Amino acid sequence: MYQFKSRDELQNFIQDEVLNTSQTIEILGCSRQNLTYHVQKGDLVPITEFARDRLFWKEDVLAKKATMKSKA
Repeated sequence: MYQFKSRDELQNFIQDEVLNTSQTIEILGCSRQNLTYHVQKGDLVPITEFARDRLFWKEDVLAKKATMKSKA
């Protein structure tokens, strides 16, 4: 479990480790529709979902990118 000593420390962690939908699409080099396909298929699981956005662990997105490259 993570423990943070200050609000700034938590904010830095989130900025470094969490990506929104737009950032994820940019890293994966795919469309929003393709990202939705991967989420529905269970290949990429969001941390949480909002009406128009999702949050993902950066580590998961980079792992997905690696598997997408290996299949190409």
